[in-house]
Amino acid sequence: MQSSIKTLQIIHLALVAGVTMAYIIVGRLHTLNFLKLPEMNNTALLLMLGAAAAVLLSHVLYKQQLRQISKTASFQEQFNVYQTATIMRLSVLEGVAFLILFLQKDLLIVGLILIVYMLLLRPSEVRMKNDLENNRFI
Repeated sequence: MQSSIKTLQIIHLALVAGVTMAYIIVGRLHTLNFLKLPEMNNTALLLMLGAAAAVLLSHVLYKQQLRQISKTASFQEQFNVYQTATIMRLSVLEGVAFLILFLQKDLLIVGLILIVYMLLLRPSEVRMKNDLENNRFI
């Protein structure tokens, strides 16, 4: 089980590192201009709502995927579904973070919040057990 979790943690790290490097290189974070409040226009408002929707959508997709696990499934089958659900969740968040980076650089702070949220979703053995156990009775 430990090696399976390690593999998922490496995938998580790669996804977070990729979007972080893009923000550092393309977003020019060293200038600290991203800390200024952006001018609110339709695009900015739409992307901010999109970021909030991405958090909700990623959570819903994650839970929906976990509900597909049968109670009699082996650990490997459970882990495969958990891994797929985790990757889907992170991919949705990563996609919106990239959209923000390339469409509205004034909102880099929102993208950085998404990256921090992705970091907080780091898979672990304890989180997996909790999510799988809590999902059985939903």
